[in-house]
Amino acid sequence: MIFANPHYLYLLLLLIPLIAWYILKIRKKQASLQVSATQAFETHRATTVKVYLRHLPFALRMVSVALVIVILARPQSTNSWENRDTEGIDIMLAMDISGSMLAEDLKPNRLEASKNVAASFINGRPNDNIGLVLFSAESFTQCPLTTDHAVLLNLFKDIRSGMIKDGTAIGLGLANAVSRIKDSKAMSRVIILLTDGSNNQGEIAPVTAAEIAKTFGIRVYTIGVGTRGTAPYPYPTPSGIVYQNMPVDIDEPTLKQIASTTGGQYFRATDNSSLKSIYDEIDQMEKIKINVQQYSKKQEEYKPLALLVFVLLLLELLLRNTIFRNIP
Repeated sequence: MIFANPHYLYLLLLLIPLIAWYILKIRKKQASLQVSATQAFETHRATTVKVYLRHLPFALRMVSVALVIVILARPQSTNSWENRDTEGIDIMLAMDISGSMLAEDLKPNRLEASKNVAASFINGRPNDNIGLVLFSAESFTQCPLTTDHAVLLNLFKDIRSGMIKDGTAIGLGLANAVSRIKDSKAMSRVIILLTDGSNNQGEIAPVTAAEIAKTFGIRVYTIGVGTRGTAPYPYPTPSGIVYQNMPVDIDEPTLKQIASTTGGQYFRATDNSSLKSIYDEIDQMEKIKINVQQYSKKQEEYKPLALLVFVLLLLELLLRNTIFRNIP
């Protein structure tokens, strides 16, 4: 049994003050007689059934009110069977954590902005398998494909630049992501690759990794992160952090070729808002591609309760006008 409007059930709390009011009312109406001793009345305590049942009309009224509240909450029953045909999307995030990701053209820097937006993206897709690959000069899997997004999001806290040797191995990062998702049985398999530089490390060329992804039918969305021109980069010195404007060097032709080869799309994020918009756009595009059919049959169950309310109110009316009728 489920309820379409469960918040109406809070109205049941109103029964508490109604019952309290009735008890106080009964106490005020009861007559009292003070006597010195009660022994003379011991043999005359013939309590009738009517005395025991004098509260029955009020009880019937309270049960009726409670049932009306339950009816307002719209009780429903569902079939014990549910045929649900779902084929979700498996998504691997491949994120650059090279030293240049500390540049602060995005706030607080490229890496933290990318982590925050990716986390929001993950929260918006609760039914998908999502994994995470990190890369700089090398690449490793931070989290394999999982639906336990709480674990995945918790691993985001540990991501920082300098975890592995510095550099930018785009091809290696993409190849690692492909290896993690290629055996998936999902209807749609997607890699979102985010970087702010050009491939300068690794044994696998980015275009070669893209061809491998294409072979397995994996679509790759590429994101170039960084403003156009120069960006402030922090350098630690004995006297504190010093900022120096460094040229932004993103290999857009290669990222575009990766996306084009695999049937994906290339995006350029120059600030926090554009990065968020990119993830929102990818989110919408992939929701369009998923095909989910769910069959669920619900049936309203208020009719028996409504009939019971009618019977209870009718019984209360009969009792109040017959057995428990008050004579002025």
